[in-house]
Amino acid sequence: MQELRALASRAESRPTDTGIPRVIMVQGEIPEHRMSTVYEPMINLILTGFKTMTVGDRTFRYDPATYFVMSVGLPAVGSVHAAETGEPYLAVALTLEPANVANLLADLPKPAGGQLYSPGFSVAPVTADLLDAWVRMLRLMERPGEITALGPAYEREILFRVLQGPLGWMLRDIAMPDTALSRVGIAIRWIRENFARPLRIEALAEMAALSVSAFHRHFKAVTALSPLQYQKHVRLLHARSLLIAGEGNATSIAFGVGYASPNQFSREYARQFGLPPSKDAARWRDG
Repeated sequence: MQELRALASRAESRPTDTGIPRVIMVQGEIPEHRMSTVYEPMINLILTGFKTMTVGDRTFRYDPATYFVMSVGLPAVGSVHAAETGEPYLAVALTLEPANVANLLADLPKPAGGQLYSPGFSVAPVTADLLDAWVRMLRLMERPGEITALGPAYEREILFRVLQGPLGWMLRDIAMPDTALSRVGIAIRWIRENFARPLRIEALAEMAALSVSAFHRHFKAVTALSPLQYQKHVRLLHARSLLIAGEGNATSIAFGVGYASPNQFSREYARQFGLPPSKDAARWRDG
C-alpha cells in the first residue's frame, strides 16, 4: 500500500491521466458537482482516506481496506474525505472494458449460475493479491516504454483477482450477453444517449428482451432506480454541468435536456441539489 501511495502521489484533484489505458488516479478535495455525475463501469481502489457513493437510496462507504466495483453506467453522488491522520484522499481506478473481461473469461471455467435481481455496484474487502497487481500496473508510470507490452497483462491480472473475489459475478455479467445485467445495460445505454427524448417503458423492455414487469424488476435491482428516475437523474446532472459552464440559462437548458416545463425542472433540480438552478450554478462559478 505504501508503494501504491507513492506511485499515485502525483495525482491532482481531478481524474489524472497515468499514461496507462483506462487507468486514472485522483488526490485531494474534489468539488461536489464533479462528484455528482454518471459514472462509467469501473474498479475503484482507495489508497488514503475514504469515499461514499450514493446510487438511488443506497449508500456505500469504502476505504483502503476495500474496493468498489460498478458494472453499469450509473448516475451517482460521491463524496471524498481525507484520512483521520490528515493525509489527503487518494485513489486509483480502472475503467472496465467488456471485451477484455470476455477474453479473460474464455480462459476460465464457467461458474455455476449467476445472481438474480442483484445491484450493478458493491464493495468488497481488498486482498494482498489484488494490491500486488495494482502495484505492477502503477509501476508502469515510471516505465512508459513498457506500457504497450505489459499494461494489458497487468489489467488482465487485476480483472482476474476481482473475478476470484465476491464481486466476480459482476464482471462476468458485463461480458455475458444473456445476463439480466447485460440486457438492462442495453436500455441504460439508450437512456444515456437519448435522455432528452420521451421514455417508453414498453420499447425499453423490448430492447432488453424482457417483459415489462421483469424489466422493471431487473432495472431497479441493477441501478437502484426506476427507468424514469434514472432518466431524471441523467437529465439533471447534464443540466447542472451546462449551467455551471455558463452554456445557457435555466429555461433554455430545461428544454434542452427534455423538460416540457421550466417550473418542474426548477423544482426537481432544487430537490436534487439543494438550491434552484441559478443559485446553484452561481455558487459553483463563484467558488
